[in-house]
Amino acid sequence: MSGDDPKTLVSTDWLQAHLKDPDLRILDASWFMPGSGRDAKAEYQAAHIPGARFFDIDEISDQRSDLPHMAPPPEKFVSRMRAMGVGDGHQVVVYDGSGLFSAARVWWNFRLMGKTDIGVLDGGFPKWQAEGRPVEDMPPVLRDRHITVSRQAHLVKDVTQVAAASKLGDYEIIDARGAPRFKGEEDEPRKGLRAGHIPNSKNVPFRAVLNGDNTMKSPDALKKVFADAGVDLTKPAITTCGSGVTAAILSLAMERIGKHDHALYDGSWAEWGMYGDLKVATG
Repeated sequence: MSGDDPKTLVSTDWLQAHLKDPDLRILDASWFMPGSGRDAKAEYQAAHIPGARFFDIDEISDQRSDLPHMAPPPEKFVSRMRAMGVGDGHQVVVYDGSGLFSAARVWWNFRLMGKTDIGVLDGGFPKWQAEGRPVEDMPPVLRDRHITVSRQAHLVKDVTQVAAASKLGDYEIIDARGAPRFKGEEDEPRKGLRAGHIPNSKNVPFRAVLNGDNTMKSPDALKKVFADAGVDLTKPAITTCGSGVTAAILSLAMERIGKHDHALYDGSWAEWGMYGDLKVATG
């Protein structure tokens, strides 16, 4: 698979060409790590791709959970998307202010809800701006749009399922955090979490699947990244990270190479690193 694919990844050229399509919906899903000093909502209000709606990852989540930005229940997702005018029959393109970061999480959220007509903007808002493409600061006019969802339970794993996979080795567990955090050589940014990784997991830092300009590498290059990390792509995969955001970048990368048997551990290290009864590996 290569080139523009509205179900995975589209270029800035593709989006520019389709910008005025009546059934296109664009989402700004910018989210920044705590302590980054960046305010995603304020940046959206200052400038965004014409027609873009703001998708608030922290608000459109399961706020009954103590864990950060867990996937929302279907009824909440439906409510928020209807209010944003995103619904059935729409082609969605999602982007973020980092290049390719949190947008992949929203791509995964949509797929979890059974909506596959969604692509991530390769290179995101930084690439769009660098190329001198149009931006605006006006909010779009929103009209309620019906949306039907069907939650795809096989796309998400909980801590019990991941613990079983770690023990049995029947899945490849792939961690998107940087190597120092994976090895336990660096403290976690969230207080109270142990250092290290899920036993028997492999490390593919999310930046390894991206080019220097934060666009995604070619499918052939992606296959090499996974192979170099010792990932057996014949096994089903579970992606994980710090809190379930960058894990989705690996999920997107696997979809780009035609690997469809993957799920995301939604609690990720924010959950695993919290509980002392779960084993932790280092090194």
